[in-house]
Amino acid sequence: MKRNILNSALILGTIVFATACKPKKEIVTAPTKPTEAPADNTKAEALATLNSKQLKFNTLSLKAKANLNISGDANEVTMNFKMKDKETIWVSITALGGLAEVARALITPDSIKIMNRLKSEYVKKPFSYIYTFTNKQVNFNTLQSILTGNAMGDFLTAQSDVKQENGVWVVSGRKQELDYRLLFNTLLKVSETNLNDSRNGQALKVNYNDYQKLNESLFPSALQINTLSGTKKINIDLQYVKIDGNVPVDFPFSVPKRYTVIK
Repeated sequence: MKRNILNSALILGTIVFATACKPKKEIVTAPTKPTEAPADNTKAEALATLNSKQLKFNTLSLKAKANLNISGDANEVTMNFKMKDKETIWVSITALGGLAEVARALITPDSIKIMNRLKSEYVKKPFSYIYTFTNKQVNFNTLQSILTGNAMGDFLTAQSDVKQENGVWVVSGRKQELDYRLLFNTLLKVSETNLNDSRNGQALKVNYNDYQKLNESLFPSALQINTLSGTKKINIDLQYVKIDGNVPVDFPFSVPKRYTVIK
């Protein structure tokens, strides 16, 4: 597994993932019958309803089986995530059925740190390093929203176009160079997110297949991430096999002295 593939997988895997393993918790099926909006339903009321369905948490501990395809190079791995809301995303990628850690990452609103254990290399970059792979409107909270099945809060605002199509809500609009379109299911959870920056040749699409109960909210069981940045294509199929909310978490990240620092 090459260094650039590992680095890309870590970043997009935490931006920024299906296997036979199934979540232990019961799947909540979205009703097939569309919910019609009342005639007097205002944009503010619709946004308030959608925002009320957002997952609220302090910490998360997640385990997922993932297939990472980086420009045609596919690898099946296990990914462990630990998060503190709006502060930290920690990721460990293991191979060989979870027996061997190949990489680890620590992401905060200010920085991205990556250890490549196969190469004994270490990368430390400002958060802006992620813009190599995606639009500059993507921030730390955007990343966290993608991984947790939340709609991106920056788009659930009065500046967006909010309407119903075929009985489900659609939120769309443009923010600087970024066109966005969010589709919701009948559970009022986001089912598809599309971000497109045609000027810079960047696109991100995320699909959520199922949701399950987590405390009083809903959490995605599986998601697929497809990104395009120039000629770089990354496809990630991920299925969560363990989801724990508001549990104690730590973020171990100690770089051995023998590691080479990559500029």
